[in-house]
Amino acid sequence: MHPVLFHIGRLVIPSYGATAAVGVLVALMLALHTARKLGIDPNRIWNLCILMLFTALVGSRVLLVIVNWTVLRHHPLWMLGLAMIHHPLLAAIGSLIAVAVAVLYARLNHLPFLVTADALVAPAALGLAFEQFGALLAGSGYGTGAVVPWAITYTDPLAERWSGAPLYIPVHPVQAYVAICFLAIATGLVFWLPHRRQHGDLAGIFLMSTGTVLFITEFWRDPIGRGALFHGILKGPQAVGIAFVIAGGWLMLERASQRLAVAAAREVPIVTSQSAPSEIERPSHG
Repeated sequence: MHPVLFHIGRLVIPSYGATAAVGVLVALMLALHTARKLGIDPNRIWNLCILMLFTALVGSRVLLVIVNWTVLRHHPLWMLGLAMIHHPLLAAIGSLIAVAVAVLYARLNHLPFLVTADALVAPAALGLAFEQFGALLAGSGYGTGAVVPWAITYTDPLAERWSGAPLYIPVHPVQAYVAICFLAIATGLVFWLPHRRQHGDLAGIFLMSTGTVLFITEFWRDPIGRGALFHGILKGPQAVGIAFVIAGGWLMLERASQRLAVAAAREVPIVTSQSAPSEIERPSHG
């Protein structure tokens, strides 16, 4: 595939970073749309998303420096190349840090937690779809060997250097499988937005569908660096997928305090930091 999108002189523009950046922009635009639909202040959602992106990026890069400090101490200029490296475990830890910061921000600004989560899950799925297409180009999270007609073969040495992808061996384009699934999830969540029965339904659907995708597609990913649990019965991401499904199912349990009428979901007030009701009610007429 193509780990480098193009060159500007000696400046290298990696495919993974460029594709992920486009995904971030598209996801931000969708987040503003879903926030308005659900009555959340779009400015607060924008600030929340930017904060999450910044903390995820900085957190994962700092962890990468810590893990490789012994080498980087003797070769400090190699730090400039850390932007080219994508490691699933470090990305996951960076995402957890971002979620923790987002929860803190939401609490400080009195944003209703479940409504905010519902507004963010479709953009998150869309952003992850772009991220996986970038991973496909870069060779990150590559698949197992394959003899299917749609198998791909990495030939660029940078794919091996940056992501450890095997060269000249046909593999499953598992990143494309995941990206297509995330596109379907994002589309389904946007479609289901006006039909939800209670706050947290969209977040629950996202967690359950994402967990299912993680669990199934790991069968086509190369196991190197994925973690082995229970004597190799499960990979690390599959265990995360199971946890996602359980958490999503819990969110979708009927809760009288979070229930809303379909009609009320179509006409909601904007929730700001000064006005953050736990439930969205139909405006009174008279």
